[in-house]
Amino acid sequence: MKVLSIGALLVVMASAGAQTTGDKPAEPSAEKPAWNYQAYLAVADKTEQKARLSEKAFANTQARKKNCLELADAYLKQKYGQANPDVLRAFAEVPRELFHYNYEADYTTGGSAYEAEAKPWGIGYGSVLSDYLGQLYMTQLGNPKPDMVVLEIGTGSGYQSSLLSRLVKEVYSIEIIEPLGKSVAKTIGALGYANVSTRVGDGYFGWPEVKGGFDLIMVTCAARHVPQALIDQLKPNGMLMIPVGPPIKGRQVLFVYTKDQDGKVHSRRDTGVYFVPMVGQMMKTGGK
Repeated sequence: MKVLSIGALLVVMASAGAQTTGDKPAEPSAEKPAWNYQAYLAVADKTEQKARLSEKAFANTQARKKNCLELADAYLKQKYGQANPDVLRAFAEVPRELFHYNYEADYTTGGSAYEAEAKPWGIGYGSVLSDYLGQLYMTQLGNPKPDMVVLEIGTGSGYQSSLLSRLVKEVYSIEIIEPLGKSVAKTIGALGYANVSTRVGDGYFGWPEVKGGFDLIMVTCAARHVPQALIDQLKPNGMLMIPVGPPIKGRQVLFVYTKDQDGKVHSRRDTGVYFVPMVGQMMKTGGK
């Protein structure tokens, strides 16, 4: 694994996300078009985002990004002993300012992207864009590889699935809130992340049509229990990470489930988290 310095990662910031080719995620390349204000406007025009950052606000977000890369590097080193350079590359490449958007009220919070104190941001319909350090933590926990097929439950802003798209072969993402899911799909598509498939539906049931299942399943909403369908769709040697607990801050735990080669499932507690609750069938089951 080639380790890139923060300085080298900053070069990635000058490029927009290009489509993936073959069975590997896109790599940084000087041939990609520069990610500048004109590129931002061109991508935003292809989405359902009506509000736009001013050129000054856009420039300020890019100026803050270097500090955030350094903060992310230090954070992941603290949590894991070292930061996965591919995860940092994806963070450098994906323009977070595009995902800072409230689709219900049609306004952007993109001017606050790359805040020094990472925190969640509302995106409308009761959903949030999770804080970037937490998203990077879960991304590195999943140990993404170029040949992996990943399922995300809870598309939300689309930022997490976009990060993963730069690191794995295919990403499937499910959002239960129809207007949010449809709008966010256009944002992901406008960036050219062609290895991301999205749908509106109930993530409780997973995505059973995907033959062979998933190497990694990442749930980004809090469940009362672990849906059996997600366990069933996990490949041997696969990992499922899922927040479990009531919708009360400080009482949810991120659990990690792994399935060994023989199909036996193992679980462990990872860390305390806070996510919006999983709705749909999860609520109908009464937590059983």
